[in-house]
Amino acid sequence: MMTNHQQRAPEAMIYQICLRGQLDQSWAEWFAGLEIVALANGDTLLIGLIADQAALYGLIKKIRDLGMPLISLLPISSTSNKCTSHEQA
Repeated sequence: MMTNHQQRAPEAMIYQICLRGQLDQSWAEWFAGLEIVALANGDTLLIGLIADQAALYGLIKKIRDLGMPLISLLPISSTSNKCTSHEQA
């Protein structure tokens, strides 16, 4: 018998990931083309489409391996802007 999570197909979602510390655009390829936004407070946002949960966990592993503290990870829709509380540099 299949459970609910097994019946649903994985969906790509847009995520906003906030990291403590600065990354520049040269990291975009390493982060699978996610948009990198440097914030005025010294933190970094990674924003973009992530294919599925496996890709999300892989991205979290890269962040861990880089040694940057993960501040937040938010799923967002393409029409909402969750960055309003942050000022861009």
